[in-house]
Amino acid sequence: MQTTSVVKVLAAWLLGLMLVVAGFIATVSVLNGQLYSPEHQVRLYLDALRDGDGEKALGLLNASVPDGANPTLLDGEALSRGSDPIEDLEVGEARGAGGDRVEVPVTYTVDGVATSTVFPLQRTGTEWGFFNVWRFEPTVLPTVEVSALNSVVAAVNGVDVGLPDGRAALAALYPTALTAEYEGRYFSAPARHATITSRENPPPPLALATEATPELTQAVDDQLHAFLDGCAEQTVFQPTNCPFNYPTNERLAGDISWSIAEYPSATITPGNGGWSLATLRGTARIETRLRDFFSGAVRDVSEAVPFEFEADLVVTEDAITVTPVVRYR
Repeated sequence: MQTTSVVKVLAAWLLGLMLVVAGFIATVSVLNGQLYSPEHQVRLYLDALRDGDGEKALGLLNASVPDGANPTLLDGEALSRGSDPIEDLEVGEARGAGGDRVEVPVTYTVDGVATSTVFPLQRTGTEWGFFNVWRFEPTVLPTVEVSALNSVVAAVNGVDVGLPDGRAALAALYPTALTAEYEGRYFSAPARHATITSRENPPPPLALATEATPELTQAVDDQLHAFLDGCAEQTVFQPTNCPFNYPTNERLAGDISWSIAEYPSATITPGNGGWSLATLRGTARIETRLRDFFSGAVRDVSEAVPFEFEADLVVTEDAITVTPVVRYR
């Protein structure tokens, strides 16, 4: 009787042990498929991108920054904003890539365009002998070049980025969306967009086409108008240092009055590291009376006088200077 009881107790203990072992194996299997899975590492990385935690994201990706690259996009607001346009993001199941390597696909859309990124990871060992340790394979971050005509700064993902010599190579984590633009008092550039999906597929350069703002154009027009109005105040056939005149062999028989019938329209373009004005064309009108040298007859004159001239333009943060350049023919 006593032997039978011992056997039953032993059998119960063995059964319990088997259940514990089976439960532990099941737990290890579940954790290796979730918390210790390569997919989980990818999710942690993507979360770091959304949070703007560049240090964590860079460490998880196991990536280095190229020498000389601008790191502005690798942390904080510039980084987190790069995830805002990314929608419908899904982390797929890891697929074998030989040996202890796997590839984890991530699909998403940017502005409605479907795309994907594949992350390679490698199993580097275990924790406590049971839980797999996965690590992204080492890589070097891609860069995107941002340039702006005649500007040393641009806003990328809402953060100002210095552009030495008008351009900069910005290192970027991925996947991320970039928006580069420039909005200044006198010059601005429409936004340019790019999506970085991997190191192997860097985006084309983002070249910002800087243009004059309405404020600058108005300021230039005001100075041109003031210059020409000053010329029109001169009551002579050839106003001094002015682009228009009225040649004649007849004698003056009345007052001379000039007016500007059509002011030039300023076209401001980049050039030689500064800004230039295209040739300025307009029309003046002269009102006077002339006496014929031979007959003595007097006639009224009201004629349109087309003119053109050049002007130098200097723009600083404090002043706009337009200097007309008149060449007599």
